[in-house]
Amino acid sequence: MKRLSLILLATFALGACATDEVENKAPPATALTPTERFPIEVREHPEELRLAAHAQGLSPGQTAALDAFIGHWSGAQGGDVLVKSPSNGGDPQAVYRTTVDARDYLLAHGVDPARVRIVGYDAGGDRAAPVVLGYAAYVAKGPRCGQEWENLTATKDNREYNNFGCAMSANLAAEIANPADLLQPRTMDPADAARRQTVLDKYRQGQATSSAKDDQASGAISNAVH
Repeated sequence: MKRLSLILLATFALGACATDEVENKAPPATALTPTERFPIEVREHPEELRLAAHAQGLSPGQTAALDAFIGHWSGAQGGDVLVKSPSNGGDPQAVYRTTVDARDYLLAHGVDPARVRIVGYDAGGDRAAPVVLGYAAYVAKGPRCGQEWENLTATKDNREYNNFGCAMSANLAAEIANPADLLQPRTMDPADAARRQTVLDKYRQGQATSSAKDDQASGAISNAVH
């Protein structure tokens, strides 16, 4: 009896340890969305434009390059634009003229004066040192999908396969216009007070608050015979 009691006690102790181990083991964390399972990497990628210094000011090719630069800056909601002017390089008059013309061109085409800064840099004696315009931009790098596959017919656990959702994250990274939107939301535009008052007035009068429907908003099936 004494030996049987010891065996039973040992069995209960082992069972208790096993039960405690199972109960204390936390369930594995499961991602809720494809972008959590396959995150998109967003990193800073400075955008720069280099302009050769001309004593006559900006050339037609340089103004076209500046137009594209401003368009990219506006689309990316870029921050401060640095105009880097070389010193200890080429003709100081040409450098000064190109620097000032570039700044004035930015201001004349919608860039806030408070967002434009002129700074200098040492050209190290390089007579061809350019005037450099730059701002902080971002690029998005998506996951690499399809690197390994499991048995897609093994559905007994009713779980998604390993690559499920990877293509969605990869496509989002490739298509997004401004990767900075993945880091933080954009600032809201000011409210349209006049439109808001119009909607409230119509609401109080029991009228429809939507905009009037025009012909361009109507769709119809063509009756033409082909």
